[in-house]
Amino acid sequence: MRNAALVLGITAGLFGMLVGFFGFGYTELVRNYSEVEEVFGMFDNPELVRVVSVLSPMLAVAGGAMAKVRALWGGGLLLISALGMYLGFGFNVFTMFPICFAGMGGLLAIAAGKPDEPKSHFQK
Repeated sequence: MRNAALVLGITAGLFGMLVGFFGFGYTELVRNYSEVEEVFGMFDNPELVRVVSVLSPMLAVAGGAMAKVRALWGGGLLLISALGMYLGFGFNVFTMFPICFAGMGGLLAIAAGKPDEPKSHFQK
């Protein structure tokens, strides 16, 4: 389960970076050229989109990388990443894979008790 969380987390981070590049880039484009906003509109909260564009993919990659050794922490980071992408961009055709991959990776990492490592994070 930890290996699956690792792969899902890193994949979510890479796809999330693509979404983040476009989200951050669009807010910059609108800030520099107000005509774009008049034609295509703007995000409700552009500052949130900017923060999420950078932090969520970074948290997904870090959580995926941590999932093998520190599954509880890695799973928490993956779930925070999925929540951030959902709050910043919503659930649509471009964000469904990063959100689902990060969420599933987070759940798998947290559920990983002993299968891959001799020490469980829910040890008595």
